[in-house]
Amino acid sequence: MTMCMDSATIEIPMVGRSNRSAPRRGGSYRWLEARLRQILPCIIRTLSRFRSMEEAEILGTNTNSRPETHPGATAEAAGLLSDDLILEILSRLPVRSLHHFMCVSVSWRNLIADPANRRTLPQTLAGFFYMTINNRIGHHFASVSGDGAAPFDLSIPYLHNNKYGGITQLDACNGLLLYCGFKKKMESWDDFRFLVCNPATGRWVELPPRPPVPANRYCCTTGLAFDPTVSSHFYVLHFEQAVPGTYITGVNIYSSQTGAWSFRSGSRMVEKVVPLNSKCVFIGGMMYLIGNLTGFNNKYVLMVVDTEGEVWKTIPVPYGRGSATIGVSQGCLHYVVASTLSVNDSNELLASGITLWCLKDHDSKELVLKRSANINELMGMIGEKYRVAAIHPDCDTVFLMSSGGDTLVAYDMQHQKLHCILNLEKGITKPKRFLPYVPLFSESLPDADGQ
Repeated sequence: MTMCMDSATIEIPMVGRSNRSAPRRGGSYRWLEARLRQILPCIIRTLSRFRSMEEAEILGTNTNSRPETHPGATAEAAGLLSDDLILEILSRLPVRSLHHFMCVSVSWRNLIADPANRRTLPQTLAGFFYMTINNRIGHHFASVSGDGAAPFDLSIPYLHNNKYGGITQLDACNGLLLYCGFKKKMESWDDFRFLVCNPATGRWVELPPRPPVPANRYCCTTGLAFDPTVSSHFYVLHFEQAVPGTYITGVNIYSSQTGAWSFRSGSRMVEKVVPLNSKCVFIGGMMYLIGNLTGFNNKYVLMVVDTEGEVWKTIPVPYGRGSATIGVSQGCLHYVVASTLSVNDSNELLASGITLWCLKDHDSKELVLKRSANINELMGMIGEKYRVAAIHPDCDTVFLMSSGGDTLVAYDMQHQKLHCILNLEKGITKPKRFLPYVPLFSESLPDADGQ
């Protein structure tokens, strides 16, 4: 949206992760534009400057810029706005910028912190879902706030459904979680059902049975695709692999819009890709997973496929001996690897370290090195070995799990500082499958069961 002020045209940012649907058009925008004409220029400059700082940090550009505004003038201008108009503006900002605007005035701070406005304003990382295994599968939540509080009731009914002998977590995407429920008496590997749920609202839905898999195929990698800014519908992609060979041959796709499964062959992909782990990430209408090209030792790629199974491609990723993962951070796909041997953006070998890479453009086929840190220095801070568990969705912070499996460390790669340590529940097995969780308080899963 544009606004004219003293013959100058100012662009109002309409970007950022939000729980709102796509921007409305027509009368509501004309009303908003008329009201914005009354706002002092310093508010507009503040909005624009914060957005510039956000983009500079995403691209790794050094900047010492600060918003050119005066606190007194900003607070005075903020007083001219109604609460509804403030929420309309703030709902279109990235989470990090939203936190900056809590300092504008006491009333803005209270408005942003009010739980009643959670459906409108963008949310940040609340914590991680993870599993442990004793005599049964245990489901846990680790809060990044350090107080152990979860933004929902942990006694959510789908985790305690007597219909299933066991439920395992598979993926999380923009506030929704994907689970797999196994029957108490399994007669075959097909005796399971997928569940998609929203922990913040307690609503969940059970998917229809997946189509049978041929005898020379098997499936063990599954991803959830959901973008509330585009649609209320979601997709589940269940990848099919060859026996022998283990490379991906196709994908079964469930669409909540049609309520049915469909199969798409991976024959359009020239390379044969073997998934290195079951981690899937959805962004920009595409699903990403880390794989290894068959016939090539240590040649890693990102395999990419759209939700229709029509577009297949691969993107080379840096080689590293050690743990690696992918995630969405600041609106871009990120790849982080902790290795005994790492490389820079010129593919030159470096000392052991942890490196963070960014895919700036969804259409690009090249990752750009964004941050790096020395493993020995990091080991001195943590005191033990670790593996990469996840990436923060709003900043250059990576989460590392200790080798003992009892702590999760947040490491800020930009400032090279440890932020917090989360104590984890212990089991016979180490905590598994950390799923970053950003709450979605708006209504979703309209045909779901539950509360």
